[in-house]
This record gives sequence, C-alpha cells and structure tokens, in this order.
Amino acid sequence: MNLIVDANIVFAVLIKQGISEDLLFDEQFTIYAPEFLFIEFEKYKSFLLTKTHRTEIEFIHVLSTIRNHIVLVPSQELEPFLDPANLISPDPRDIPYIALAIKLNAVIWSNDRLLKEKLPSYVKVYTTQELLKL
Repeated sequence: MNLIVDANIVFAVLIKQGISEDLLFDEQFTIYAPEFLFIEFEKYKSFLLTKTHRTEIEFIHVLSTIRNHIVLVPSQELEPFLDPANLISPDPRDIPYIALAIKLNAVIWSNDRLLKEKLPSYVKVYTTQELLKL
C-alpha cells in the first residue's frame, strides 16, 4: 500500500520508538512524502532533541534511516495537483500532502482529526490506529 506520511508522524518516530516506527518500516507500505519534509526536521532539530530519549547521535542515525526509507517527491511533480488540493484542504500546510495523495492515488497517514474529517471521501486519511488494524 502506498502511504503519504505527514510530518507529525515522522516527528513521533524521531522522538520515541513505538508503533509509528514499526509501521513506518513495515514492508507492506511504501512511504512517500513531499521533498520539503526534512527541511522541517532541520529547523526543529534542537527542539526535538529536548523531547526525545535518544542521544544526538542516535537521533541523527534514526533521521538518516527514515530519510532513506521515504520516497521524496519533488515539488515540481506536485504542481499540477496543487490547485485541486488547495480547493479541498482544511489547512494550507496540508496542501502538498493532499496533492501528493491525489497524484499517487494514495492514502495519507496522519493523526490530524481535522484533516481526516474535512477531506472528501476520494482522499483517504488513515490514522496510526487504523493502519495497525490493516
């Protein structure tokens, strides 16, 4: 199954080991994200290090492992899908993820309740708990 992972899921994996990390590396999923995703992690690295039980070296290793596991899609590939995504997105920050989901006909992995509730039925959003049930 193709999944578009949002930044909050990756933040959770960086902060601690657990279900999200297990799902992220589950072989049944191919994980995609807009290419800008890791820019956010560089911006918030110091903050994330205060929230995690990982050392800085472990944090960098986990981040590198995640980066190598996620298929990053260049922004220019999303351009044709940004207008439709903008029309249905409840939050401007979600537009690239929705555009990517439309492009790939894939599911978004997010625990954002508003995103799940507000998107039309043709753009699926699965929470971590829903993915576990799969």
